[in-house]
Amino acid sequence: MRAVYAGKRRALIDALARHAPEVELRGLAAGFHAVARLPEGLDERTVAAAARERAIGLYPVSDVRAGGGDHPPDLLLGFGNLSEAAIGRGIAAIADLFAAP
Repeated sequence: MRAVYAGKRRALIDALARHAPEVELRGLAAGFHAVARLPEGLDERTVAAAARERAIGLYPVSDVRAGGGDHPPDLLLGFGNLSEAAIGRGIAAIADLFAAP
């Protein structure tokens, strides 16, 4: 299973590097989620809502952050239940949402 999830993490890293290099990933050492640091000027709730309109689930970190603050703008990305191909397609589908304003 470690190899399976390592492949999924690698797919996420590769897809973001290819389609949205301005997004910084954090928290990939373990688990089935990563935190994506958005470029300054983007609103995490707006990006998450726009992604949901495209059937891609992203979650604002401010929903779980102590005090609910939205700075820095971060999104929680779950990838544990997705195939490597689905991860790549999903990031490609929303990459334009990560462009700095």
